[in-house]
Amino acid sequence: MNLLDVKNLYKTFKGEKAPSLYDISFSLKNGQRTALIGPDGSGKTTLLRLLAGLIPPDNVKNNPILINGFSPCKNLGEIKKIIGYMPQKFGLYEDLTVIENLEVYAGLKNIKESEKEKSYNELLKFSGLSNFKNRLAGALSGGMKQKLGLSCVLLSKPKLLLLDEPSVGVDPLSRRDLIEITDKLSKENNIAIIWATSYLDEAKFFENVILLQDGKKIYEGSPDNAKKAMEGLTFYTKENYEIRNYLFDIIKYEKGIVDATIEGDKIRVIFEDKNAIKNFHHPLIKTESTFEDFVMAALEAKKPFLDENIEKIEKIAPNNIAIEAVDLCKKYGSFTAANNINFKVKQGEIFGLLGPNGAGKSTTFKMLTGLIKPTKGNAKIMGFSINDTPIDAKKNFGYMAQKFSLFGNLSVKQNIEFFMGVYGVKKKINEVIKGYNIEKYLEYSADNLPLGYKQRLSLLCATISNPPVLFLDEPTSGVDPNSRREFWMRINNFVKNNSTVLVTTHFMDEAQFCDNVALVYKGEILVKGTPDELKNMAKTKTNNNPTMEDAFIFLIKEANKKVAK
Repeated sequence: MNLLDVKNLYKTFKGEKAPSLYDISFSLKNGQRTALIGPDGSGKTTLLRLLAGLIPPDNVKNNPILINGFSPCKNLGEIKKIIGYMPQKFGLYEDLTVIENLEVYAGLKNIKESEKEKSYNELLKFSGLSNFKNRLAGALSGGMKQKLGLSCVLLSKPKLLLLDEPSVGVDPLSRRDLIEITDKLSKENNIAIIWATSYLDEAKFFENVILLQDGKKIYEGSPDNAKKAMEGLTFYTKENYEIRNYLFDIIKYEKGIVDATIEGDKIRVIFEDKNAIKNFHHPLIKTESTFEDFVMAALEAKKPFLDENIEKIEKIAPNNIAIEAVDLCKKYGSFTAANNINFKVKQGEIFGLLGPNGAGKSTTFKMLTGLIKPTKGNAKIMGFSINDTPIDAKKNFGYMAQKFSLFGNLSVKQNIEFFMGVYGVKKKINEVIKGYNIEKYLEYSADNLPLGYKQRLSLLCATISNPPVLFLDEPTSGVDPNSRREFWMRINNFVKNNSTVLVTTHFMDEAQFCDNVALVYKGEILVKGTPDELKNMAKTKTNNNPTMEDAFIFLIKEANKKVAK
């Protein structure tokens, strides 16, 4: 008997003509782990909410969902004993400690007093939070918060664990920890898991994957079988001229391409079929296909849109240095959040700040943009000191915050008009939004936009005055692969036109889009260099071709070993 059976499931929301989920069927056995993936609006969250009994399906009379033989709509009391559900915004109490949060959820789950202490100790040990049980939840790093949320859900010892993007905004090291924790849980306690995610590289840790698009299931199977379908269609190409010009030439003139992205000093190309490979006009080096290659092809992604209306930046940075951090330091009492941060970013370059949660990236970012004042040191934007001439410095950059920070109660059009007024932009709104494909959402309130469109709106408003410098703080966190690809194509286009970009990201494949990166750890810059240089540092006898994520994890672990000695 299966733990979960979903058969011909439909869900249509009030006022919508088309179903949000259409004829979904799959099953899950005890202990089976499944990754749930798909673009924004594909139905991932809707499916999890249906399984949790929070909303009813259209065809409720037919029992399209059975968990351990029970219907979530008809037997919700029994279902609550079986499942654990962690939504995207799990409700931790930030002014309570770790142990106090566990107490609250133990009360909600009616955990017996005699079982509480043993459960707390097991979960804290399991999640690595034993030494932080008296710390306020609000003071935890992003990864620790997710581990605490997971621990709260696990108090009831569920048979089926539903996790809605538990790793969004979490650094690669913490993401691996979360996956290892849930994997161990599944094996030791025979817990079945459905893990919704926008990080496609996480799929390799699951034996089964369900891919949704527009509410329909378009693939179910193993990641390895999906990769096999792409064999012989993925290549690198490299020519002896500026890499972004080369990328845009490929996109503009080559046919039969599913995707083309910068990866270090090469361009990775995914072809539609073998004929497209034969007709390609540049040298090719065969490379191993990935699960993401399959997803891009399965979603029938078209060649990225190339916006040729972006204005060229005419302003020239002094000595060609657009951003400069000079001995930046920030202390909070005896705690040093950032220490002696030094780097330079050339004009027309993408520079990436990488690091685990709590490493000091956001502190550095805020000092560079003038959001917080450094304890010592200085930052310069296009030659203007953020300390001494903050107004002039701020006139030269656009800023896209990590969390959506526009006016949620205003329409998209009103947000755009507001920023046009602030920056004195005299164009017509149709000219400003050209290329952003946001026309149909102009009258929507900003809060009601899909995540990918919120990101487009944020970028549009940050660049509305065509600033020479862009600061992007985790701009694609939680955004689906298609939207991320479109976003980076636009960023590459800005840089091609002489803009300079400083970005923080937890997507390690995005780090490869940068010209140079700095890995920040424990408030200091651990290493600086090109993405390829960092990958070379991580080569070992057992891993001669490390990914950027491998390099990130390797360098952090090596730093920890030195401290331990």
